[in-house]
Amino acid sequence: MVLLAFSAVLVFGFFYAASRNASLVPNRLQFAGEMVYGFVRNNMARDNIGSEHYMKFVPYLFTLFTFILVNNYYGVIPFLQFPSFSRIGFIVPLALLSWGIYVGAGVWKHGPLGYLKHATMPGGVKGPILLLLVPLEFFSNIIIRPVTLTLRLFGNMFAGHLLLILFATGGAALLASGNILYGAVGVLSFGLGIGVSFLEMLVMFLQAYVFTLLSSMYIGEALADEH
Repeated sequence: MVLLAFSAVLVFGFFYAASRNASLVPNRLQFAGEMVYGFVRNNMARDNIGSEHYMKFVPYLFTLFTFILVNNYYGVIPFLQFPSFSRIGFIVPLALLSWGIYVGAGVWKHGPLGYLKHATMPGGVKGPILLLLVPLEFFSNIIIRPVTLTLRLFGNMFAGHLLLILFATGGAALLASGNILYGAVGVLSFGLGIGVSFLEMLVMFLQAYVFTLLSSMYIGEALADEH
């Protein structure tokens, strides 16, 4: 919980500092802040939601991406080494928030019954097949999406955390065994742990990107004229 609160302060502090003395020719800090903002605004919000409505959702998506990213990278910071989202209880509220936003956007655009029809009845499909498709679409689009958002982020962060613990503690135990052969394997274990740490850094970025990207896609689908 302390790390979550600290990450909010860290994100706010960084982007406040980056934008406080904004100029036409940006300094390095302003450039870094604008690059992150532009990445979320252009590559996720505008591309998936569309030019008409995307700016309404940029603040949420930008905050979501940076918040998840910072909390993920706690897993590779010495003496912390604990990604906040390796605890599923911290992810559930974010997934429910994304769910509430895209459902709310759909209800705002189509109305309650119109959105329910939009989310559960594929365009151009008629006849008895709807008896099968409507429950499946409702289950997939309304019920399953927040679950998959949660499990994807949790599974990757938890598994990566366990791998790093395994290599670090296993290597330490082997080195402390007093056996030369075991010691050599321990050194190898530490080397693999370092390699996994770099791989995990990529995974941490990708998971923040995927969570935000899917949230923007769901919002875009909810606002689309046809399912």
